[in-house]
Amino acid sequence: MLLLLACVFLLAFLLVSRRRKRRPGEPPLINGWIPFFGKALEFRKDARKFLEEQQRNLGDVFTVLIAGRHMTFVMNPLMYPNVIKHGRQLDFHEFTKKAAPAAFGYPPVTESRFPGLDRQIHATYRLLHGDNLAPLTRSMRANLLALVRRDHPDAAWRTGGLYHFCVRLIFEATLATVYGRPADDLCGAKAEALRADFTLFDHVFPLLIGGVPAWVLGGVRSVRSRLIRYFLPQRMSDRADVSSFVRRRASLLEQHPPLTDVEKAAHHFAMLWASVANTTPASFWAVYHLLREPQALDAVRREICQVLELDPHQELLVDVDLDMAHLDRMTLLDSAIHESLRLSSAPINIRVAKEDLNLQLDAAHSVAVRRGDVLAMYPQSMHMDADIYEDPQTFRFDRYARQTHFFKDGQKLHHYLMPFGSGASMCPGRFFAVNEMKLFVCLLLLYFDLRLEAGVPEAARPRPDTSRAGLGILCPDRDVPFRYRLRPVATAR
Repeated sequence: MLLLLACVFLLAFLLVSRRRKRRPGEPPLINGWIPFFGKALEFRKDARKFLEEQQRNLGDVFTVLIAGRHMTFVMNPLMYPNVIKHGRQLDFHEFTKKAAPAAFGYPPVTESRFPGLDRQIHATYRLLHGDNLAPLTRSMRANLLALVRRDHPDAAWRTGGLYHFCVRLIFEATLATVYGRPADDLCGAKAEALRADFTLFDHVFPLLIGGVPAWVLGGVRSVRSRLIRYFLPQRMSDRADVSSFVRRRASLLEQHPPLTDVEKAAHHFAMLWASVANTTPASFWAVYHLLREPQALDAVRREICQVLELDPHQELLVDVDLDMAHLDRMTLLDSAIHESLRLSSAPINIRVAKEDLNLQLDAAHSVAVRRGDVLAMYPQSMHMDADIYEDPQTFRFDRYARQTHFFKDGQKLHHYLMPFGSGASMCPGRFFAVNEMKLFVCLLLLYFDLRLEAGVPEAARPRPDTSRAGLGILCPDRDVPFRYRLRPVATAR
């Protein structure tokens, strides 16, 4: 036992003695006292609080050791453009090419093994914006309405958890919109089992993407395996109304024989996560904030009815006409969606230095960055900056309808809202995601009467779960009870 303890202490001493030393020109360095982990625990507990404390003590730029990686954080949003424009020296894909395959269970897409595949996959993202959004929007609308009809055959009041309600509708509707409907239509117990597995996987995803091996995390490998099997080629072949985006990706994957069927399915599973994991909590927060603000709810509902030329006091048609052109004209809804994104998003915009370089951040600040280091921007700090946003903790549904320019220290910001990343790391599916959220909120406000349960104390209300910081939209730390009923609906004539 004494020998074992001696070995442990020796290993710890060697790790500490080899820890990084700050070089001339480099920003302040925080190694922490725990070898390898550094400040990972404090960061995961509350990333914004930790980073803003370091900013107050050390300035706008500093380097932190987090789980084996030295991450240089740039906290001043006025410096963001000078980080984003260095695409050649600071590469986003270097990180995702390693982290995503390990998390989702497919081999890294290298040029030597899969010639041209990485470039071809990125080309498919054009099928998620522009003119290609119209058929996706129509399909999402039809699938949401089909779920409403299936699950709400009458206008009786029901109670439930608002987050669970959003998860169920968005998960099934998005799955059907992007991947089509299977021959044995997914519903009931099958859908619930798939959602349950997805939730389990999503819960540990921050650890997987951070580099923790799947075998360390209990039964996560078997959960991931079940989710992957759902997308095996033989199961994909019998699905109806598959999106052109997925059809194109499936075709590309088939052109690369080194990929096994399970590995192809893992690629599809990764896209399911990208399609659902952030859209669901983002939609929840939008609805939740509107339900807490009756004035905002009424204003947005009036705008929806006005754009659709509907009388809010008359029965709706089952298949109300709602397309992209309508969504584009709903400026208050758009503002409410983006305001909820501001309050709930906490992505880390990262770049990996491909070489040693001196990075000029503004006229007065230049920092030395080492090859292999991660350069990071944390927009949540900007989103909650009282110097940029008046009363930043408060949901103001019309904030972006009233104001189009934002400033810090008297200077206009090029980037003031960054829920989807920036530059090369900007989410390619962001246009579809925002359309999904708008469509979801529209249909909920048109087809349902909704209200939060009265008497819920402030301490019991949901708050963003900060353990997910860095991945996009923060999930609520608890569900919130609400009541809902289908509004009177007329049959189309």
